[in-house]
Amino acid sequence: MSSIIKRRAFGLASAVLVAAALNMTPAPATAQVTAFKQAVAEAASRDDDIAAFYRANGFSPIWTGAGEDDRNRRAELLKALKTATAHGLPNGRYDPDALMAMLAAVRTPRDRGMAEVEMSRVFLKYARDIQTGVLIPNRIDPGIVRTIDYRDRTETLKSIVTDKPASFFRALPPRSMEYNALLKEKVEMERLLASGGWGATVPAEALRPGDSGNAVIALRNRLIAMDYLERTNTRTYDRAIQDAVQQFQIAHGLNDDGVAGGETMKQINVGVEQRLQSVFVALERERWFNTERGKRHILVNIPDFSAKIIDDGKITFRTRSVVGARTEDRPTPEFSDVMTHMVINPSWYVPRSIVTGEYLPALKRNRNAASHIEITDSRGRVVNRGAVNFSQYSARSFPYSMRQPPSTRNALGLVKFMFPNKYNIYLHDTPAKSLFARDVRAFSHGCVRLAEPFEFAYALLAKQTDDPEGAFKRVLNTGRETRVNLDEPVQVHLIYRTAVTNARGHTEYRADIYGRDAKIWDALVREGVALNAYQG
Repeated sequence: MSSIIKRRAFGLASAVLVAAALNMTPAPATAQVTAFKQAVAEAASRDDDIAAFYRANGFSPIWTGAGEDDRNRRAELLKALKTATAHGLPNGRYDPDALMAMLAAVRTPRDRGMAEVEMSRVFLKYARDIQTGVLIPNRIDPGIVRTIDYRDRTETLKSIVTDKPASFFRALPPRSMEYNALLKEKVEMERLLASGGWGATVPAEALRPGDSGNAVIALRNRLIAMDYLERTNTRTYDRAIQDAVQQFQIAHGLNDDGVAGGETMKQINVGVEQRLQSVFVALERERWFNTERGKRHILVNIPDFSAKIIDDGKITFRTRSVVGARTEDRPTPEFSDVMTHMVINPSWYVPRSIVTGEYLPALKRNRNAASHIEITDSRGRVVNRGAVNFSQYSARSFPYSMRQPPSTRNALGLVKFMFPNKYNIYLHDTPAKSLFARDVRAFSHGCVRLAEPFEFAYALLAKQTDDPEGAFKRVLNTGRETRVNLDEPVQVHLIYRTAVTNARGHTEYRADIYGRDAKIWDALVREGVALNAYQG
């Protein structure tokens, strides 16, 4: 059906619904108004926000009245509900057909009052879902501790009355470039799904330049289907395939050595359906993150193992990162906070969980274990190990803390970047530089280690001094633990995106290292979200 025919059919249906809503059994006007308002009050009483709105407006209609304003609001709502799946939302959650049937069945003022409130209920559900997400993040995974900026529901009802309906609905979804890019990627991936995807997977755990045979042919064909390789009949892992693999690796955040090793091959063999799921999840995550991020902000994408400084929407600094390990208590959480300062030549105040879980058992075996770390009492004084019987303490009763003084061997390296939070997460240097060469960089206790911490510090300090490197090194060379405040605190966002848009507007994909996206996808499916091949 053409778009013009669809619009005419929709308009006709809307007109029929209005006629039905007004085709009521004749009765005194006062009785009709009273019956309508009583029905609205009764139906709205089940929802405090809706009840407050209708009490304030005298239980007057905003959807089911006969005037043009109500007609426009009604038409725009039904139109939005019918296109909910374009945003990766579950159409059955709003059921526009059932809503239209309810309107068509209106025969009495009471029927109209009930339909009025039902439209407000569905409207508020849709508005919240498309603005701030269908799911509640911390119910999906305990590591997703992001605070959602939910809009006031009563104010939302007021806004649909005062604003132009078409403009109001257009402004509901996130307005970010990322969200719009993901919507385009969704359509493209749905087209790919409809055409069969990228073909057969590669039947090999790894392939290298110089290899030949059927597995190389499968790799060649898959790279061609993915648009990383021009058409060729080669049966050997030649320079062209090596270059194509390298481009694939760059686009997927892998070490770009041109060798299809284990991690690269895993990503090459991921199908269109799984990539499309990543896009759906990324759209939901973008709705959770539908808030002001700061003119200058720091963005840490956990599965991308990267940290960026973004100024006015442009990446001005980027470095590799190491994030929390995949074991139960170490994954890096997702949240936002504000960076206020850095500490140069930091001490490492060992978290209690590490003190009791790792160091205390070692001290029970050997009191000189971890000798590079001081044991301190409640007043911060260094304790003589020889005077302590460590075997008498449990994890709960151990009365001491542990501190590693500033040094090049310090676990935090030579600088840490603080955005004080209850999760005790921060960005920092590390002496373990070799880990940055890995494809998968999930090794920390939860904090984020930076490959280029000094340069990161220079970029931050450049806003407040003409010589950021000199200012930093002067403090560093003292060897003393020193706090350096940021004149302008910077928002920090720890996010988790396996589908993300690059600077050229192309969507790139990452591995779901903690399995969080899989949980989100399962939850979306339970709400009624489904993959569909593009039918356009």
